[in-house]
Amino acid sequence: MAQIVIVGGGPGGYEAALVAAQLDAQVTIVDSDGLGGSAVLTDCVPSKTLIATAEVMTEVAEAAELGVEFRAADGGATGLHVDLGRVNERVKRLAAEQSADITRKVEKEGVRVVRARGRLEGDGVVVAESEDGTVERLHADAVLVATGARPRVLDSAQPDGERILTWEQVYDLDEAPEHVIVVGSGVTGAEFASAYLALGVPVSLVSSRDRVLPGEDADAAEVLEEVLTRRGMNVLSRSRMASVSRDGDTVTVTLTDGRTVEGSHCVLALGSIPNTAGLGLEEVGVTLDDGGFIETDGVSRTANRSIYAAGDCTGVAMLASVAAMQGRIAMWHFLGDSVKPLDLGQVSSNIFTSPEIATVGCSQKEVDEGTIHAVGVTLPLSGNPRAKMQGIRDGFVKLFCRPGTGIVVGGVVVGPRASELIHPIALAVTVSLTVDELSHAFTVYPSVSGSLAEAARRLRRV
Repeated sequence: MAQIVIVGGGPGGYEAALVAAQLDAQVTIVDSDGLGGSAVLTDCVPSKTLIATAEVMTEVAEAAELGVEFRAADGGATGLHVDLGRVNERVKRLAAEQSADITRKVEKEGVRVVRARGRLEGDGVVVAESEDGTVERLHADAVLVATGARPRVLDSAQPDGERILTWEQVYDLDEAPEHVIVVGSGVTGAEFASAYLALGVPVSLVSSRDRVLPGEDADAAEVLEEVLTRRGMNVLSRSRMASVSRDGDTVTVTLTDGRTVEGSHCVLALGSIPNTAGLGLEEVGVTLDDGGFIETDGVSRTANRSIYAAGDCTGVAMLASVAAMQGRIAMWHFLGDSVKPLDLGQVSSNIFTSPEIATVGCSQKEVDEGTIHAVGVTLPLSGNPRAKMQGIRDGFVKLFCRPGTGIVVGGVVVGPRASELIHPIALAVTVSLTVDELSHAFTVYPSVSGSLAEAARRLRRV
């Protein structure tokens, strides 16, 4: 029976454990924080739970267009209020419950979970050191490293856990901030800025680039920035942070051009650092890149062929779905099951702002630069009948296909629940459907998804 030791219990680790157990391996997970990792305990599950409340606030705030009014008992107008303390209690409770569910699931499959910090000590040996000092040496035929990443901080912007916060620390707030300054306009920064704005908190977003979400579809980013600005966010473009300081209840962000922004709280969204230091990786022949991320091939192998890696510690794509697939692929490969290398061209992703931005396959930038030979069409949701009924004014559906064959190679959806609407495009990309096949599938009328079929019909004529 193959012996598998997994260091780290996030999506890459626990999904790998489930696959290995299914294939009759003896599996041990060494984890110090709780199964689910940051995805469940401090990142994806908590942030999207917070965002779920923000979504309700957005829908209610815009309900007047649909004829819905909120009045007090005496007939006067009444305002909306969010109890952030209760919201964060729910956030942490759901995260803990999800972690417990994962633990029960893997243990039911016969996986052993060791609460300890793991490190490699020569080929095939993992040292697990518990908080009480207990040390256990685990021998393995293969090791999977899935230790994740942590928020990046700077010497000039040190979090204090009270008013200067990383995205992992915001769930300890008992009351809504008076004014949040979010530093960083990538995915994490945009999500938190959008969420706090929807919760009724004044927000300033410090962006070092000329637009929010500089790495995403430019048309989508333009829609999002226009919406956020219209709703009252102060977006500071081309503004690089120099430092963050605190004086009592006031936080000051100083920019490199000398300007300052004051608020009650600051959320730092400056990227991630891989948790790879002190694991003994380089000593056993595992190669790290300049950023400290583990280098892997398409089946999650490192330079040491008996050591695999999955998740954020590889820097391949900071997505829980990718981490899980990397972990599964690693175990399928090592244990001799059928496996295909990871294909990032089939990965669908979503940014949980309001509106949401979902993407899959090739990008507009790749098409414009000629990296991928494709044609595209964009349909604004403002022309969709169901969107009109729901009061949706912002967003669009964009679809790309190969000229000649019509094979769907990518798409973008911007709008409410874009994370759900992207799935038909993801299926089309994965199995190489043509726009003919996509357009011939029935859609419900009226439905927002009808715009996907309409985009496919229009591409048939391109």
